[in-house]
Amino acid sequence: MARDPAVSSRPAVLGVDGYRGGWVGARVCDGEVEWLLLPDAEAVLEASTTVAATAVDAPIGLSEDGPRACDVAARVLLGARGVCVFPAPARPVLAATSYAEACELSLRARGVALSLQTWHITAKIRELDLALEGRPDAVVECHPEVSFTLMSGAVLAPKRTAVGLKARLVALDEWLDADAAMAALPSGPRRDDGLDALACAWTADRVRRGLAVRLPDGPLQHDRLGRPMQILG
Repeated sequence: MARDPAVSSRPAVLGVDGYRGGWVGARVCDGEVEWLLLPDAEAVLEASTTVAATAVDAPIGLSEDGPRACDVAARVLLGARGVCVFPAPARPVLAATSYAEACELSLRARGVALSLQTWHITAKIRELDLALEGRPDAVVECHPEVSFTLMSGAVLAPKRTAVGLKARLVALDEWLDADAAMAALPSGPRRDDGLDALACAWTADRVRRGLAVRLPDGPLQHDRLGRPMQILG
């Protein structure tokens, strides 16, 4: 297995993905992975203080009306696999307490109802949004499929297929021992949650080293709270 010879000199980084029980973190230091089961976004931000950079699979900067340019750019990058990039909700949608209300607020803001897939992650987005008040630079946003595409140089098959799983493990093996890391994944998060957290950690390391790619590649846009609307990879 080919490894980056600089891995032993890298400080710790953290990649975080949401799952049904909270958030799963992959803390990577010197090529070793420590899994963190974090109950809420406040715990994610607390964990971020112990590492050089943290990347989270969740929208951070949110538009008031139209679609985010970073989501559009990510879907273009992924081509036919772009359907896995759910459009981030407009900020007014975070006030919704039901799917029906979320659709109504989305219609007012954007002229389109909220997808059910996006509604299922809206609670996590809201939770992180509230936790970031006063700490807007604690974490950066990434998307695991964007990260895996940049990592491998190709758009990979879906992660829940045997081919897609193998391709992700091979891509991660350039950075750490992916099989060993996944074998140590604690119960609770699914296998694909763990893979996504590792991809986020890879992105966090790229951020730390100043090598991350930003989507979109034009002028950086911020939402009304001053938070960047970007996806890093």
